[in-house]
Amino acid sequence: MARKGVSALNIQEEVLSLLDEVLNLNGRGLQFDAETPLLGSVPELDSMAVLAVIHTIEERFAIEVPDDEIDGSSFATVGTVVEFVTRLSARLEDQNGKNTGTSSSTTAE
Repeated sequence: MARKGVSALNIQEEVLSLLDEVLNLNGRGLQFDAETPLLGSVPELDSMAVLAVIHTIEERFAIEVPDDEIDGSSFATVGTVVEFVTRLSARLEDQNGKNTGTSSSTTAE
């Protein structure tokens, strides 16, 4: 089994849980799949809720969401939210890998 698939699945499960909690969907959000439309389709996801979802994404995934990365297309469906989180998480891992690689080379000397 590919680890990326497992990671993406875990991210989707976490996103579903997060949406359910932040939007107070009472378990309804846990039934969503990647194709489930969100923005404009889930009445609970208004502009204030989007901000709460972004804040919770930052906390849960320990990532920073840059303002210029936020647009409506990122919240179109569950799948686009998962892609959004996956992309930002990968960017953070790349940055941490570069930082770790630099530190380990200096400590090896």
